[in-house]
Amino acid sequence: MDNPSNQISKLYALLIGIDCYLPNQLPDGGSYNNLGGCVRDIRYVEDFLKLKLKMPPEQIFKLTASDIGKPEPAEPPEKRPTYENMVAMFNHLTSVAEPGDQVYIHYSGHGGRAKTNYPQLKGENGIDEALVPTDIGNSTARYLRDIEIAKLLERMVAKKLVVTVVLDSCHSGGATKGDDAEIRGLDTIDETPRSTESMVASDEELAKTWKALTKSETRDFQLGSGWLPQPEGYVLLAACRSNESAFEYAFNGKERNGALTYWLLDSLDPLTPGLTYKVLHDRLLAKIHSQFQRQTPQLQGEGSRLVFGSDRISLQYAVNVNQIDANKRLLLNGGQVQGLNKGAQFAIYPPGTTDFTEVNKRLALAEITSVGATESWAEIKETFRSESIEQAAQALLINPKSVKLVRKIRLVEKAEGTQEDELPTEVDQKQSAALQAVADAMPIGNGWVELVFGNETADYQVTVNRNSEYEICDPSTTPIANLRPALKIGELDAAASIVKRLVHLAKYRATQQLNNYYHRSNLPGTKLAFTLEMIGKQSNYDPVEPPEPQPFDEPGNTPMLKVNEWVFIRLRNDSSQPLNVAILNLKPDLGISQVYPSGSGNFITFDPGQEEILPLHASLPNGYEDAQDILKAFATVGATDFHWLELPPLDQPILFPTGKNPENPLEELLAAVAASQPPTKNLEPARYPASEWIAEQVVVRITNEK
Repeated sequence: MDNPSNQISKLYALLIGIDCYLPNQLPDGGSYNNLGGCVRDIRYVEDFLKLKLKMPPEQIFKLTASDIGKPEPAEPPEKRPTYENMVAMFNHLTSVAEPGDQVYIHYSGHGGRAKTNYPQLKGENGIDEALVPTDIGNSTARYLRDIEIAKLLERMVAKKLVVTVVLDSCHSGGATKGDDAEIRGLDTIDETPRSTESMVASDEELAKTWKALTKSETRDFQLGSGWLPQPEGYVLLAACRSNESAFEYAFNGKERNGALTYWLLDSLDPLTPGLTYKVLHDRLLAKIHSQFQRQTPQLQGEGSRLVFGSDRISLQYAVNVNQIDANKRLLLNGGQVQGLNKGAQFAIYPPGTTDFTEVNKRLALAEITSVGATESWAEIKETFRSESIEQAAQALLINPKSVKLVRKIRLVEKAEGTQEDELPTEVDQKQSAALQAVADAMPIGNGWVELVFGNETADYQVTVNRNSEYEICDPSTTPIANLRPALKIGELDAAASIVKRLVHLAKYRATQQLNNYYHRSNLPGTKLAFTLEMIGKQSNYDPVEPPEPQPFDEPGNTPMLKVNEWVFIRLRNDSSQPLNVAILNLKPDLGISQVYPSGSGNFITFDPGQEEILPLHASLPNGYEDAQDILKAFATVGATDFHWLELPPLDQPILFPTGKNPENPLEELLAAVAASQPPTKNLEPARYPASEWIAEQVVVRITNEK
């Protein structure tokens, strides 16, 4: 028998992206519209797997349907995501992978609902959740239904494959005003008579699998992702709850991506060792739900499993230096497809480097000056060693310049011709002047917000509702919750107040997205790691008694608390050096306050290995019924004051600790962290990357529900 330690596991991937849906009309008149970012999602995921995980192309299987403005996709029929091709590819993947190998499945496209083919399991009025193939416009085409997907995955698990499934799609759709975001679903149930014959298995086999999965369910699993009952033996990351929408949006202002796919790749860059799916989900939940209130990513299955978790897979975190020109510029093997931006900074290491903790081996610091699709030019900003940089040198991303400070604003008049958007005549006549007043109140020059026009993508939309009130909406046109009091158009300073609210939202979002992608210390031989996690809740906690936290049992792994319950947070210094720790609470009223340490203290020093469990009491501001709380922990090597990021609740004046109002406290704080000293008014931005700090965050929903 072979020694297991000598066996090398492989990683296989099945990537499915559908932009082009054949023209069709369902019985109720609805149809699946073409999408704009699904094939791009797949291309980005493929680049990640090849560049980051060094996957050979022959271990990546793809089915895509590109929209080229014609009735059919650009790809040949055998490469399209039809029902037949998807089932065949699932089976092929199961066949070629060996026990212990990892399988990653990523679907970007429409999710659908159809009258069940299995009334014996779901009842005569039951519904099948389904992946929607590109040719569903043909009445003879078939959905890939949840019961079939469950069987396909069961076979993989039975073969002892390590399976991860990502579904960037939704079940129900809806309407959006404007075109800043698109929904990946249809708000209808397809009752088209379709073939009941399955290519996956017999009805008896499918029923046996489904009954085994659902027999232990004590609650309606549709409250979770809605795709499958609680998975056994694999991880499922779904874009949203069963009653929500999955959005695609132009995050870079130009090209659309699915929100789940975009933030998933963002959170995996770099792919730090020890990252679990639970921690990854916490990051996704914070990033996605703050931007799209109708999208809450769901995690089901083995949340404690490591992401791409096998120590037998060699992970690479750098890109190659392809060329060095006469002006000592570097051509890097990475570009827009990896989400790189102008200004992103890289540490350059000698060819063949695999251990990037050896900071003393860094040759230079380079900064991107020109970004291409797959390659970028970088300028050397600082040289650390005398040896020259060669082709195939390794470029490690250490500062992506990804904190978005300026938010784009679109002014939207209510669409005409739809009942839900029709305005009373007197409101309709005033809305143009009301929106123009907002435009006139916008700051000129370098501010936190600016207007967009035409095809530019907006972060927020401002419109007028039926009650003659201004509304601020997210890109999906969902009004931002808890912006109160309502501001009537025409009232004194109402337009200026809307602009102030937009600036406040931009500052809040900038702090929320603040992250350090380089979790390593500049001190040779040391590591930098910190844990922030929610370990449970308790309704009857008495601070004088030892806590007895109970695990969160909500479907989809979305932590929920009722008012007056307690949640317990674990803080642990996993580094080999002391860290200074502070926690900010990003509150439902859009205020930000430091909750640990409380008072005027700047931080608490944690020695290596030191752990603390904090009890936090759930509450809501007056008048709130349901809201999101974010706890964001910062761990730094140097001494820094995070009070500079505090914000009052919405519409209250901002006062900083020094009594001064700096133009950009966030940039000053970043520079201060990099320099390991408190911020000062005239501090210049740091030349070196802010590598000696970590930011982690967790999200919890709080409700007044009894």
